[in-house]
Amino acid sequence: MPTRAPAQLQGYGVGLRTQHYRDFLQQRPAIDWLEVHSENYFGVGVDLDVLDNLRADYPISLHGVGLGIGSAQGYSPDHVAQIKQLANRIQPGLISEHLCWAAVAGRHLNDLLPMPLIHSALEMICERVDHLQTTLQQRILLENVSSYVRFACDEMTESQFLALVVQRTGCGILLDVNNLYVNQVNHQESALAALATLQQLPEGSIGEIHLAGHLVTDSGLIDNHGSHVTADVWALYEQTRRIFGAHIPTLIEWDTDIPALDTLLAEAAQARARTEALS
Repeated sequence: MPTRAPAQLQGYGVGLRTQHYRDFLQQRPAIDWLEVHSENYFGVGVDLDVLDNLRADYPISLHGVGLGIGSAQGYSPDHVAQIKQLANRIQPGLISEHLCWAAVAGRHLNDLLPMPLIHSALEMICERVDHLQTTLQQRILLENVSSYVRFACDEMTESQFLALVVQRTGCGILLDVNNLYVNQVNHQESALAALATLQQLPEGSIGEIHLAGHLVTDSGLIDNHGSHVTADVWALYEQTRRIFGAHIPTLIEWDTDIPALDTLLAEAAQARARTEALS
């Protein structure tokens, strides 16, 4: 179990991207906190210098995209060491990873691939979450992922899997509402049923919410983080707020076709307004 509790993030954040470095450095726009992809700040360089500068004014959340915690071959000890080094330097409010695998036969596939939702995989994930939290001395959050396939061997839903990981390890969940919606459309998996499963967890188990846009194709939805949050995802976000409350920090993700910063700030303002309208 972790021995150091993370600082509390509050309110509404956006993902920090290189296209917006100048805006943040020169203007310090009004936003409650920033989230960065951890791997972009390993080592030294201008990116880390920018993050060092901005963390004086904005709480930071570290969001990993490259660990592949569920890979059968394991994950890199060096990668974990670099997360710890960055966390010790930045002192983030939250650290998160994805419930996924990403490597096979010695090759890293640079993708967030869905886990087989089986008990043997559950045992492996719990062991690795325990190891990661012990190493970092901090609770981590695991994010539900968008999936384009499901395994015939699955023994439970993703929300049931995540709930069991939380119960056994004390970790939290980064609840991506867009991913819930993508999987509902792609696999006819009820997003509301997933929320009902997670509602049974202890208070505080949901540590962060993500919102993003997706791409509509003839074969299904693609979680591309390249557009505005859709009306259906906004509606699901409002339902999520009704269930879990208004206190959970919410992030706007936008990773492809990145627009001007004002567009992201407006999405964050809309998330705030929709939450306040529910009270």
